[in-house]
Amino acid sequence: MLGSLVLTPVFSGPFLFISAFLCAAVTGTGVLLQNLRTPRIVQPFVQLIVLVELISFFFLRDTLKFGLIPVKATALEFNQQMVNAMDSINRFSAPLPPDSHLTLFAASVIAATGLLIHVIAVQLKQAAWSGLLLLVMYTVPAATVHGGLPALLFVPPALGYIILLSAEGRSRLSRWGRRISGVSHLDATEPVEASALGQAGRRIGLSVVALALLLPTLLPALPEGVIGNGLAGSGPGSGIGASISSTDPMLDMGKNLKRGDNVVALTYKGGPAGGSYLRLTALDLFDGNTWRIAPRAEGRKISGDLAPPPGFNGDLSKVPQSKMEIDVSRSFRSQFVPAPYPLRSISLKRDWRYDAGALDVVSSNGQVVGGKKYSLTSYDVQPTPSQLHNAAGSSEPDQYTSRVPRRTPEAIKQLTNQVTADAKGNKFEAAVLIQNWFRSSGEFTYSTETARGSGMAALEDFLLNNKTGYCEQFATGMALMARILGIPSRVGIGFLPGQSGKDGEYTVRMHDMHAWPELYFQGVGWVRFEPTPAARVASTPNWTVPSTPDPTNTTTAPSTAPTTPGQGEDPGIEKPNTDRNTPENSGVAIVDGGNWFTNGGGKTIGLVLGVLLLICIPWLIRSLTRRRRFARPPSRVAAEGLWAEIRDTSRDLGLDWSDISTPRQAGDWLLTKLPAETHPAALRLARGIEKLRYAGAGDLTIDLRADAAAVRKSLWTRAPQLRRWRARLLPPSWRWYLNRGSTEASDLLDEFDLLLARLRALLLRRRPAN
Repeated sequence: MLGSLVLTPVFSGPFLFISAFLCAAVTGTGVLLQNLRTPRIVQPFVQLIVLVELISFFFLRDTLKFGLIPVKATALEFNQQMVNAMDSINRFSAPLPPDSHLTLFAASVIAATGLLIHVIAVQLKQAAWSGLLLLVMYTVPAATVHGGLPALLFVPPALGYIILLSAEGRSRLSRWGRRISGVSHLDATEPVEASALGQAGRRIGLSVVALALLLPTLLPALPEGVIGNGLAGSGPGSGIGASISSTDPMLDMGKNLKRGDNVVALTYKGGPAGGSYLRLTALDLFDGNTWRIAPRAEGRKISGDLAPPPGFNGDLSKVPQSKMEIDVSRSFRSQFVPAPYPLRSISLKRDWRYDAGALDVVSSNGQVVGGKKYSLTSYDVQPTPSQLHNAAGSSEPDQYTSRVPRRTPEAIKQLTNQVTADAKGNKFEAAVLIQNWFRSSGEFTYSTETARGSGMAALEDFLLNNKTGYCEQFATGMALMARILGIPSRVGIGFLPGQSGKDGEYTVRMHDMHAWPELYFQGVGWVRFEPTPAARVASTPNWTVPSTPDPTNTTTAPSTAPTTPGQGEDPGIEKPNTDRNTPENSGVAIVDGGNWFTNGGGKTIGLVLGVLLLICIPWLIRSLTRRRRFARPPSRVAAEGLWAEIRDTSRDLGLDWSDISTPRQAGDWLLTKLPAETHPAALRLARGIEKLRYAGAGDLTIDLRADAAAVRKSLWTRAPQLRRWRARLLPPSWRWYLNRGSTEASDLLDEFDLLLARLRALLLRRRPAN
């Protein structure tokens, strides 16, 4: 709990009090089980059950069966709360708001850490290693809080660690302590610092010095801002470009605008005069927390012309068309293809699919568009204000883009009706009024220095109070207000037209990424609006302003607003996995297509192979150790290695090998475990080791490999089949070496504890007695 105090600059609300109660309950349960002499292996499972029950009762009570028993719905709700918490952590800068899902996240992490510390320090009796968990707890706020943490916040976890080590020292002394090497070299009358606090202090000092020497070699490899300004810092990016994933395009856009380098994303030639908006995808599902891609059917193969624009009832053969050639930079890693809307055809074929509703093109096998060159043809749909004004009402284009979340505040609905009062019920006129309100009469300010995103709480604050944001807030705000008025709407993600250059070539940079609302009008289809103020976008589409000559002649004004990374609330977009066109919402992912291997099979195979490799590590280490021991030529070291191999084989097969036995005693013990025909080999091996250790001038050329091999083979043959398989897959001797390494590390710390006494004994030699 002392260590969790460092999280106070990150989280808010009563998370500390709840965490303290949970940790106390978990620790009390452990103490009670120990007093009841419960088997050690059972204790952590009981503690985990208690922790799960308490967390479920405090935070997920509505999902409990009979108000007490966690069920599947509890696990699903807990998972959803964790997802929401991670989304909020990505959206907000510290301190985070006191939302219930964030309190659940913080309390669960702290309580789980407390349980792990209890298991490591109390049950495994390795208190020193628990400091790693405290270090991780400290590095989280150190890497996320703008400007770093106050130095005094390092004191509580350090104090807790000292107390923990002191308790361990007293526990060891109560069991007569462990061996402290080097005492025999000291004069017993010399004072030796043996207090637990003194030892803990020196060990912490040594650890800090080691970290101070190690961290400078590691920090150059860390991304800028991990230590120092953290995720909320304002330093320049890494220069490696930007990425847009198929799962979180809005989140990635916010990151690119706020802390990404303004490198070239793509260049293009052709298209309408004045450049063209290049769209990546459209977010059409809003659940009150996040804007994301709605469930989709399997993408269609690209062959010839794509599907016609949804909702357009005119003669497409009479619509002007534009041809473009686009060259995407390798620094832009996106599974979506930048293209104007509506798209007619594109030269990308094999590994790319398109959605008939959104008309976006996405990779079918996870590859990115970076480095691709392609040509395309798009329709120049230019509706007139009169066409949009007279657009007749119709059924919804889908089941998502008209949905208004139930918890939409009444204040937003009232504001929408107030802003659009002069439209007199005409939906197009209402949309124009909303756009103009955002750009001028609403007195909004464009700035990327905002910690607000596009969730309902953030939109309410943006629309009613703060009125400061960037394209994400303006686009999602207008889309929500349009839905309140009954106008289907969605949010497009893509690029502004960019800057024109020589030979009609346009250059689009990462900071030209943009979001805008698309509203649906029957007979015309999806129509782009531009509520973002002139500080970012100089003009609006001409179908919303009759005096503008060209619907696509929108130029990008240079933005002077400072950019601060890590402060936006960007919605997490779940990977779509159902069919938007069927009642039962069954379907496949948006990036479907290709074969089984490219659609996750390869990753599954890689994961399985990785798990198998991890499982085989003990066997591999054990096999290589055995091979090395038998490969050594006859010598004292080789003989001791063969003796160690017999010891390890005995342990692997579950036999009770004694470390305190002499070679003769161990040899006599081996005779009880071996058949009669192997007794001579066991005796020769044991007597050979005895001579090498105690005879002084023993024969160093004696070759014991054949005897050791015979003894090992006999031990292996006589062991039950189950023990032999366990010895192969998870040999206990491998774990013994790990414990031995931990003991040797503790012995090194003991040597450090005695360093001052040794120096005193060396420099201040005792005077001879008279």
